[in-house]
Amino acid sequence: MAQIAIKLPQKSIEEFCRKWEISEMSLFGSVLSDDFRNDSDIDVLVSFKDNSSWSLFDFVDMIDELKIIFGRKVDLVEKDTLKNPFRRKTILASNKVIYAA
Repeated sequence: MAQIAIKLPQKSIEEFCRKWEISEMSLFGSVLSDDFRNDSDIDVLVSFKDNSSWSLFDFVDMIDELKIIFGRKVDLVEKDTLKNPFRRKTILASNKVIYAA
């Protein structure tokens, strides 16, 4: 499994996931490769608990909070919205779980 290219603020990640009712958070993309640079963003994949229901405004708030937690731009993807089979297969084959409830 690939190494994560940054130090993870685990306590902040856990607090964020509890607050937003996230059942699983993973990283994927360049943060797991040698291509990760100082200006790279972080690709975050999340699954929400079954009873969760968030608006688009909430999703924007989540992205803003993750930018603070990771100290850089974040692309947030909800696992259930991965409809493109090629993209879904690629992401799910290469992600690294950093939080699971």
